[in-house]
Amino acid sequence: MSTEQNKALARQLVEEMLNQGNMSVIDELFAPDFVEHEELPPEIPPGREAPKLLFTMLRSAFPDFKATIEHLIAEGDKVVLHMTWTGTQKGEFMGIPPTGKSMSIGVIDIIRIAEGEGLRDPGRRPRRPARPHRLDVLRRPGLLPPDPLVAGLLALASGNSSRPAPPLQ
Repeated sequence: MSTEQNKALARQLVEEMLNQGNMSVIDELFAPDFVEHEELPPEIPPGREAPKLLFTMLRSAFPDFKATIEHLIAEGDKVVLHMTWTGTQKGEFMGIPPTGKSMSIGVIDIIRIAEGEGLRDPGRRPRRPARPHRLDVLRRPGLLPPDPLVAGLLALASGNSSRPAPPLQ
């Protein structure tokens, strides 16, 4: 497939799965041996069922959920999506009752499109995941307290602390 075809497939995935909630598109577009490399709750299997369950849960808690593509870059069989996810928590999310708070988070996803096989997750990661950690989704709308590592790094950067930052894991 050409890079333009790969981009079109990524746009279709965002529009149909994320924005419209059509989880059946996963069976159409994802390779049968797709593996989700995101950190998953223990009850969610890592295959094609993972995105179905995760995004069904997310859209249930955030019924106005919207993914906006900010940048879309393709080279060879890889597509990089830089998106903004927004929504208002109106349903229970990971055991947290509805808060009515809005979230807006930046997300970077890298997918590989295998010729004739659909989408694959390459599993390539920087030292810290580029995708939001599931707890980060809770912190951004103020559902959980801030990450102490991030708070410490921000304090150091602003000159408000002489303590060394904890090591990155």
